[in-house]
Amino acid sequence: MHPHSLWRTADFRTLFAATALAQLGTNVGYVAVPLIAVEALDAGPGQVGVLATLSTLAFLLIGLPAGAWVDRMRHRRVLIVADLVKAALYASIPLTWWLGGLTLWQLYAVALLTGCATVFFDVGSQSVLPRLVGRGHLVQANAAVVGLMAVGNVAGRGAGGLLVQLLTAPFAIVATALSHLGSALRLIGLRRTPASTPEPIADGGGGGGGGDRPGGGGLGAQIAEGLRHVLGNRELRALALTGALTNLGFQLVNTLLPVLFVRELGLPAGALGLFWAVGGVGTLLGSRGARPIAARLGYGRTLGLAGVCVAPAGLLVPLIGHGPWLFAAGAGWLLVSLKTGMDNVLGVSLRQRMTPDALLGRMNATFRFLLTGALAIGSALSGLLGELVGLRATLWFGGAVLAVAFLPVFLSPIRTRRRLPDADAEAEVEASEGPVPTQLPAQPRQA
Repeated sequence: MHPHSLWRTADFRTLFAATALAQLGTNVGYVAVPLIAVEALDAGPGQVGVLATLSTLAFLLIGLPAGAWVDRMRHRRVLIVADLVKAALYASIPLTWWLGGLTLWQLYAVALLTGCATVFFDVGSQSVLPRLVGRGHLVQANAAVVGLMAVGNVAGRGAGGLLVQLLTAPFAIVATALSHLGSALRLIGLRRTPASTPEPIADGGGGGGGGDRPGGGGLGAQIAEGLRHVLGNRELRALALTGALTNLGFQLVNTLLPVLFVRELGLPAGALGLFWAVGGVGTLLGSRGARPIAARLGYGRTLGLAGVCVAPAGLLVPLIGHGPWLFAAGAGWLLVSLKTGMDNVLGVSLRQRMTPDALLGRMNATFRFLLTGALAIGSALSGLLGELVGLRATLWFGGAVLAVAFLPVFLSPIRTRRRLPDADAEAEVEASEGPVPTQLPAQPRQA
């Protein structure tokens, strides 16, 4: 093992192992929960859309304040509690099904509450990573984590489809609950990291109160500081817009796939799991290729060229059908997922390097608010369009969004960037340029 390898860092190995367990469970649940709604509770497109919306709605409801809260908390504790909450919620599904009391309303509640726990876990894990490995190892660490998520997509969703066929969907959820419990137990070995002490806000915003945190500025002022950092920076804003459009397109398609596979095409749950697993293969290939390609072409050029060359494959996805059409759609799904894997490694590394430590939680929460908020909007819109114009028209709309999602990054200064920035130097440049007028965007799946 190389003496400077991040794999020599015990805390990173601990976080990586815990994330592996959590990802396995999450992906089994990703397949099983909507199939419970469709097969066991006879849910239609609109109800499946509501379920998918609730699973990501928490990022719109608490995503921004969660960043400020996480900046003031011990990240280890946040991660452990979030995993334990998800384990308990998922365990309630097979229990009530066995007792004969499972309802769609319970699935709605589980989806919403596990979404709240996911907000804190995701923001906390992305905020603690730079502390564990150092900024010099961020690209390598993010590539490893994104690759792990891709493997989780392949193994978890493939296994999820098979478990649903063998055990029925409610009992397949047992694997999800046990995986999150295992993740929480593994995280106990993570080094205790102190809570951040956010720096005072330069303009004294927040009414001069400052009672909410050391250094001045209340919760609203801290949230605003995170928003200004992301939306006032041309490169971060472009990353947020592209990520939001990508997630919107993915969710327009993903929400209705269980209905399409099971009801319209008459395919088994295993086929749906395998189709989603193909996306995991694409994400894995993209994450593995991101570093060497960026080293040769430059970080920005890699992001731009990947969009131009690969994103239009999103128009193949709506061709899903029997025989060769299923393979054509799978190829499109593979390619757009490959682009997402590259975007996640390079984009997440870029935004982490452009952000001071004291703002990491709020920066990550702002991105999560925008990116995962797009998933909630996409779920609701998919269910609505599925009822009004049908499954196929909704799929074509989602494919078109995926095909053009790369444009904000391609038309931004990111396209000319050859290497990752230094966070302090970038902050000085942005301060000297002054704030850039911006609008809030509408917004793998992007991280």
